[in-house]
Amino acid sequence: MKSQELTLLYVFDAIMTEVSVTRAADRLGMTQPAVSNAIARMRDFWQDPLFVKKGRQIEPTAFALSLWEQVHDPMHRLSAAVESSVFEPAESRRKFRVALTDLSVDMYWLPLMSKVARLAPMVDLYAVPFTQAGAVNQLRDASIDLALGPRGQPDRSLRSSFLFEGHFKLVMRKDHPLAGKPVSMPDFLAARHLLVSRSGEARGHVDRALQREGLRRRVAVTVNHFAAVPGLLTHSDLIAMVPRRLADSSPFHSELWVTDSPVAIDPTPVYLMWHARLDRDPGLI
Repeated sequence: MKSQELTLLYVFDAIMTEVSVTRAADRLGMTQPAVSNAIARMRDFWQDPLFVKKGRQIEPTAFALSLWEQVHDPMHRLSAAVESSVFEPAESRRKFRVALTDLSVDMYWLPLMSKVARLAPMVDLYAVPFTQAGAVNQLRDASIDLALGPRGQPDRSLRSSFLFEGHFKLVMRKDHPLAGKPVSMPDFLAARHLLVSRSGEARGHVDRALQREGLRRRVAVTVNHFAAVPGLLTHSDLIAMVPRRLADSSPFHSELWVTDSPVAIDPTPVYLMWHARLDRDPGLI
């Protein structure tokens, strides 16, 4: 393979991964015109349009998809072999993409950002929204480096390290009629519930636990991030089940009544996950 073709494959892989010329340029440390020029050379070299505009986005052709299916794993293995030979935090300009929930961002991003800023001031950290299925695909196609969250079905191409088990607490405003005493199951079921749902679906861990007992609750309101929960609870008679780590933190612990749930909910194991091709990457380690 000619060196010119290898260089074009490297640029091609970045464009396919990012689905954006601008983001590919940022990933490669190139200017956008330089990436556009590389695309022109690819089209001439491989005799295919490769990418077509669709609104503000680009869409790969059938040839581009077929080519990427053949080259993206070898390209990432080659990149990992070259880049993983040395990692100097103080000098590195790497960009790390981590898929995690908004809860994890609230709890861990500031201390991680502070440590990286101190030890590796030119390294960039990008938070990506986490979903179980999405994180698996993103790890496979190398659009993220790490994922933090519940693990799905076992996958031989992925690695994981257990971090902790997520337990739940019941929270409500401090002068709520149910506050100040243990909450019974009938009172729990009769209350109006607030549910944090990233998908918008009014069903979660609590509802699945109740269903096993032949019971149902009323989810009266949903939101898609935990930061909205304290304000909504302090100005209503809603109650909510939230992860214990969040319930023990401010402003939840300081502004809300925190108590045990009358529902037995299986804890959620949380893992740090990465792709097997990055096992020996010292930057990721």
